[in-house]
Amino acid sequence: MDQVPGTPQEPQGADGASGLPGCYGHPDRPTGVTCTRCERPICPECMVSASVGFQCPECVRTGSGTGHSAHATTPRTLAGGSIAADPKLITKILLGLNVAVFIAVYASSGLIGRLDMIGLAFDPQHYQLVGVAEGQWYRLFTAVFLHQEIPHIAFNMLSLWWLGPPLEAALGRLRYTVLYLLAGLGGSALSYLLAAQNQPSLGASGAIFGLLGATAVLLRRLNHDMKPVLILLGLNLVFTFLWPNIAWQAHVGGLVIGAAVAYGMVHAPRERRTLVHTLTCVAALLMIVGVVWVRTLQLTG
Repeated sequence: MDQVPGTPQEPQGADGASGLPGCYGHPDRPTGVTCTRCERPICPECMVSASVGFQCPECVRTGSGTGHSAHATTPRTLAGGSIAADPKLITKILLGLNVAVFIAVYASSGLIGRLDMIGLAFDPQHYQLVGVAEGQWYRLFTAVFLHQEIPHIAFNMLSLWWLGPPLEAALGRLRYTVLYLLAGLGGSALSYLLAAQNQPSLGASGAIFGLLGATAVLLRRLNHDMKPVLILLGLNLVFTFLWPNIAWQAHVGGLVIGAAVAYGMVHAPRERRTLVHTLTCVAALLMIVGVVWVRTLQLTG
């Protein structure tokens, strides 16, 4: 029989069946479609639409269905962090740590004197010098989780609960944790540099101011109304400088470090995001170390 133009006939095998290969998952189903990644034949039931052509279920499971690794197309936060099921987890942990240390302080009256941030002072109880300048570097860190009065910890924890979750959701858990700790250390470092050497300081206020600065940076990045956070920031700064017995150095140090680190995190180019984030955090840490080193030389030189 002559072939009618425009209606090509399928090649016929010896048994009259189609000459096309069988699907890798259903060998009895001939198909002319192959996976764009592994080139295995796939039938309509097995084929999964991809950005180009179709892919088999195996390649989709081991990759992302787009030709990239599964990790490459995982949903990300604004700063490139993984989206977590509970965007408040780290905030809850930080709250728990602060409350636990507060309870420990009430259980042990001498804990404050061993963990607060102090540059250099004489301890009459043990007849020795104490402070960061004497090598007690841990005080820069422990003071961030230390509170002595109920109104102090209540205000800081309420602020943490209000500011923390949106930042944790936007930055991701790891970046949020690093920002919090760096802001807290930044506040301790500036207190160490500018406050009297025997003036103790404690509290999460430096870290909280860091979150406040980071919130302002984030809202600016998202083009949101910044008036509420700027008003809040202004009021807090007024109280910082006018209210007695407040370590303004810790507030300012935390604010500067928090805003700087957040800026690097939310403005990093997507293709160099990890590098920029790492360099930003390392630069902030080196600045803190430099401030501590200079002050230590002043007190011990």
